[in-house]
Amino acid sequence: MRLAAWGAAAATLALLQQQQPAQAFYLPGVAPHEYQDGDAIYLKVNKLSSTKTSLPYEYYHLPFCKPDTVENYAENLGEILRGDRIESSLYELSMKHDEYCKVLCDAKDYTKDEIAEFAERVMEEYRVNMIIDNLPAATKFLDMDQNTVYSLGFPLGFVGTAEEPTTVVDKPYLNNHLRFKILFHTEPQGYLGSRIVGFEVEAFSVKHKPDGNKKNPDGTQKLLTCAQEGTSEIGDFLMLDTSGKGQTLYWTYDVLFEYSDIKWASRWDTYLNSADDDQIHWFSIINSLLIVVFLTGMVAMIMMRTLNQDVRRYNQLEGDEAQEETGWKLVHGDVFRAPKNPNLLSVLVGSGVQLLAMIVITLCFAVLGFLSPANRGGLMTAMLLLFVFMGIFAGNVSSRLYKSFNGLAWKRNTLMTAFLFPGVVFVVFFILNFFVWGKGSSGAVPFGTLFALLFLWFGISVPLCFVGSYFGFRKKKIEFPVRTNMIPRQIPDQSWYMQSLFSVVIGGILPFGAVFIELFFILSSVWLNQFYYVFGFLALVVVILFITCSEISIVLVYFQLCSEDYNWWWRSMVTSGSSGLYLFLYGIFYYYTKLDIMGFTSGLMYFGYMFLASYAFAVGTGTIGFVSSFFFVRAIYGSIKVD
Repeated sequence: MRLAAWGAAAATLALLQQQQPAQAFYLPGVAPHEYQDGDAIYLKVNKLSSTKTSLPYEYYHLPFCKPDTVENYAENLGEILRGDRIESSLYELSMKHDEYCKVLCDAKDYTKDEIAEFAERVMEEYRVNMIIDNLPAATKFLDMDQNTVYSLGFPLGFVGTAEEPTTVVDKPYLNNHLRFKILFHTEPQGYLGSRIVGFEVEAFSVKHKPDGNKKNPDGTQKLLTCAQEGTSEIGDFLMLDTSGKGQTLYWTYDVLFEYSDIKWASRWDTYLNSADDDQIHWFSIINSLLIVVFLTGMVAMIMMRTLNQDVRRYNQLEGDEAQEETGWKLVHGDVFRAPKNPNLLSVLVGSGVQLLAMIVITLCFAVLGFLSPANRGGLMTAMLLLFVFMGIFAGNVSSRLYKSFNGLAWKRNTLMTAFLFPGVVFVVFFILNFFVWGKGSSGAVPFGTLFALLFLWFGISVPLCFVGSYFGFRKKKIEFPVRTNMIPRQIPDQSWYMQSLFSVVIGGILPFGAVFIELFFILSSVWLNQFYYVFGFLALVVVILFITCSEISIVLVYFQLCSEDYNWWWRSMVTSGSSGLYLFLYGIFYYYTKLDIMGFTSGLMYFGYMFLASYAFAVGTGTIGFVSSFFFVRAIYGSIKVD
């Protein structure tokens, strides 16, 4: 419903923009807020995240200064599954009013256990996430090439060294002073007020010293380290004393406003374009296109030369010569014989169609800009809802294919279609969620959200699957161009290069090779908390993947039939579907070379979710190979004359 509403809004927007200035209209939920001088700006806090543990925590999981009543802001389904928990804070900001070394709250006396908890999160390299005007906080720094790069959030602290009587040891230091830089843009001729176009944070570790009993005008403790502007970042760092009985900490912040030429519509470019990876994406596209050109040449050779000559020769033979059948025509009486376990094959193909339909529609919305990073959790929410509603196609395709195999147990087929693939995903997800819940992480899905997921599954997806299955079984059975013999013919011994194992190895590596570079960026966005926004590149790669899976399956099925092996049903599914195995192997390589994940639960999460991704990838790519091979086999056997 949300996607439909966005689509209608976009259409209305296009009509309105033909008559009105572009700045006058914006999509629902993302209209710019205009601040007058002195207006309050609400700073919201979000989760604590770390690439070392991949376990997010609520901001107030640590004993920060907090308001008397913490207000929780509504999150969509995608945000909850990502572990986002957006809450109110004590930070006070006023538009265009600079503040210096403002004390957030009175001095807090922390216990030894609380200090130890801060220290543990610092050692695990946790970062703090905040939001102003729907913009996430970002830390600006220079990379090795002196390019400006933005990183989401800011570090909770850092690990430094300290001298002890006999050695030098690593010690945690806490960032207790923040400098907020708010970038704003104004256009006197375009609109009134100012719009926030940037939110940068610098974090400092400052060992504050109280100035006796003196108080600030707001009643907070006056600090000697805040005596002069700019001195808050000078002096001793705040080392967390984990060996003592406790520690008193002060939390302070600066607020600086700065005019920027960036317009509101382009404010997300700062986050998305900080790393120039376009050349790498284009290299990925070219690499994939070379694979497609190679496979297309092979398919063209088969279809236009070898296969065309075979069909013409078979159709021109008369009399006794017509009995001299060789190659793929020799198995015409067995090529459409039902495979082993046709129910499972039908179910996997139906689930694959459901996945592919979800992916294609999601990519279309993403390319059109409806799933921008500004809509946190929108991508995941859209994918879940689309997968649920695509259940009608899963039931329809599975039932029609099962019926073509003369299957009669339609209830079992429908139930397996509705529960097999989602059931495996839910069981693995539930087990992982149990471990995450044991860690107290905000990444653990609450009971209410689990109930909502089950409702989407049992209340919408399963009934739609039954509806699709009902109409699928009512349709006529798919007709095959040749009759199937009563007695199956014997399959001759196959050469080593025509064995199933060799076919699987070759068939999976080419589709994976077409997409593995893009997979690097996707994995980085998931496990390294980076934005992924190049959906145009991703759409091209997906199209190339579809073509590669289709062509490699057609080529290998043709070679299999030429060697008089008619058991092509499962082979066509597994050939391209084996790319899921390569994806999982690449995930292992990525884990040991790019990540620094620590802890059993974090490692279990990584490999659990990589298993689900590989499983879905195998089912989707296998379905592409099966459907392509199915139409190919029907076409070639429908083009010859058979008595």
